[in-house]
Amino acid sequence: MQLNDTIALVTGAGSGLGAAAALALAEAGADLVLVSRTKDELDKVARQVEARGRTAMVYPADTADAAAMAELFDAIKQRFGRLDAVFANAGVNGVWAPIDELTVTEWDDTMRINLRGTFLTVHHAVPLMKDRGGSIVITSSINGTRTFTTAGASAYATSKAGQLALGQMLALELARHRIRVNVVCPGAIESDISDNTEQRDTEEAKVPAKYPEGTVPLTRGEPGRAEDVADLVVFLASDKSKHITGTPVWIDGGQSLLV
Repeated sequence: MQLNDTIALVTGAGSGLGAAAALALAEAGADLVLVSRTKDELDKVARQVEARGRTAMVYPADTADAAAMAELFDAIKQRFGRLDAVFANAGVNGVWAPIDELTVTEWDDTMRINLRGTFLTVHHAVPLMKDRGGSIVITSSINGTRTFTTAGASAYATSKAGQLALGQMLALELARHRIRVNVVCPGAIESDISDNTEQRDTEEAKVPAKYPEGTVPLTRGEPGRAEDVADLVVFLASDKSKHITGTPVWIDGGQSLLV
């Protein structure tokens, strides 16, 4: 799965799935554009990319900020002139609360980052990909696509369902330009995103469900690793997946088959 001389953009690249994917793409031969809101985290990932012999362009930005994203893609065009692969990964869990307690602001914040941010990333990336084709991979979740029992996560699950719908719409629209669009749907993965989740009175929204022992059958209840998702991203970015588009890939060790 060689990606020699590929220019790849990763959003949410400072930690978790984004950082793991950036390093895996660099290992496969890609040069990286690293985007996140935290420059210190990006600089650390950039050093690791460069240690693998690849170039890393660091660009701190909020992916839901229209002006910042326009400036980002202007900078990419000036430096590289093209994009070959995009991992639209930036996102938040947001606030999980009963629907009658969830505020409009909390709902809007989740939609802004997860849906608007994904839209802006793809919206600006496509003009840089049309001439050569390429691959777009969007991070969704088992929540909202296969699992609907996560108490209070209505805003999050709705945003993740929207990302899947967007990915499948764009797969058809962009096929004429040889741009493939696929959606990865992780289950429980070791990452920092849960540290930024605010949960409030979720017991009020919980519906009891009985599970067999453990919630990840393949690994006896243990979560997957960010590197597992990174390997999938490299595959979907490479020519090894050249006939795959519009496809959700659940990467959860069978977790969503239970819940």
